Amino acid sequence: MPQHGWTKLSKEQKEKNGRPKLTKKILAVCAALAFCACASSTASLKEPDWVRDPYTKYDRQANVAAVGNGITREAAEKDSLGKLAGLFGQSIQVEEKVTILYQEAVKSGAAATWSEDASVNTNILTSTGMDSLVGAEIGEVWHDGRSNYYAAAVLNKARAAQAYSSMIRSNRETIENLVIMPEAEKSTLDGFARYQLAAAIADVTNSYANLLSFIGAPAQGLIRGDEYRFEALNIARAIPVGIRVRNDRSGRIEGAFAKALSDLGFRSGENDSRYLLDVNIVTTPVVIAGNQNLFTRIELKANLIDTIPGAVLLPFDFNSREGHITQAEADNRAYAAAERKINEDYPIHLGDYLYNSLPKK
Repeated sequence: MPQHGWTKLSKEQKEKNGRPKLTKKILAVCAALAFCACASSTASLKEPDWVRDPYTKYDRQANVAAVGNGITREAAEKDSLGKLAGLFGQSIQVEEKVTILYQEAVKSGAAATWSEDASVNTNILTSTGMDSLVGAEIGEVWHDGRSNYYAAAVLNKARAAQAYSSMIRSNRETIENLVIMPEAEKSTLDGFARYQLAAAIADVTNSYANLLSFIGAPAQGLIRGDEYRFEALNIARAIPVGIRVRNDRSGRIEGAFAKALSDLGFRSGENDSRYLLDVNIVTTPVVIAGNQNLFTRIELKANLIDTIPGAVLLPFDFNSREGHITQAEADNRAYAAAERKINEDYPIHLGDYLYNSLPKK
C-alpha cells in the first residue's frame, strides 16, 4: 500500500510539475506569433514616401500633384483635389456670380446652343471655378491603420494641355457666335444677355488659359470678360424703357422706378419703347376697430413687358399697410413706403434678372 500510495503521489507530482512546462511552451509560441503579427502590421503601416512628397512617386516634369487626407477615403480624395487646384492659386478662380451664370448656361443647354463643339461641354460643368480639374485623377491611396486616409491627386500636364486647349477653342467659337448679330437684334435685352453670357464664358476661358500658363502651355489672344461687360453696358444705354404708372402721386413711384432703371444703365420715359414697365397702384382705406388711427393699404404691381410678343419678362409685387390719425397722412405714408421699397429692392430684383438671363437662339 505504501508503494502504491507513493506511485499515486508521483503521478500527481508529475502532472503538477508538467503544467508549468506546458504553459511555458504555449506562452513561447504565442509570443512568437505575436511578434510575427506585429512585424507584419508594422510593415503594412509604414508611411509611403509619396505622403510627404508626391513627386517621389510622380514625375514633376510631367505632372502636378498634391496629397490630401481625411477620415474617409472620399474625404481624402476630395481634399487632395482641392489642394491640387489650390496649387494654381487665385489665377484660376472665377467670381461666384460668373460661375453660377456659366453653370446654369451649361445645365439648361444654352451654352451648347451657341457652341459648335457640343462634346466639349461635358467637361465644362465640372471645371467651372476649378473645384475639380479636368483630367485630374486620384493616384495612390493609403490608410494609416488608425483614423486617416491619404490620397494623391495627379494632373498630367500633357493631357491637361490637350483638354483645356480644346475647351478654350470651343469657348472662343461660342463667344463669337454670341456677339455677332444684326444691330437691331443687338439693341435688345436678349442682345444684352448674349454679351453678359459672353463675358462669363470669357472669364472662365481666361482661367483655363492661366492654368495652361502654369503648366507651360500658354494660350494667346484671349479677351477679358470685362470688355464684353462694357459692351453690354453700352447696349443697355441704347435700350429705352417706357414707364406707365396708374394712380401715382406727384410722380413719386415713376421717379423711383426711373432711378432704378437709370442706375442699371437704361434710359427711361419713352412711350414708344419696345420695353414697358407697366405699374398699377391700388390704395384702400382700412379701419381697425378700437384703434384711433386710420390706415391705408397700398398694393403695387409692376410688370416689365416686351411689347412685341406681349410677354411679361419680370413681375414685381408689393403691398403694405400704413396708419396715421388722418387718412390723408396714412395715404402719404403708404406711398412713401412703396417708394422706399422700390428704391431698396427693385434695382436688385431687376439686376438679378438681367445678369442671370440666358439668351435665346
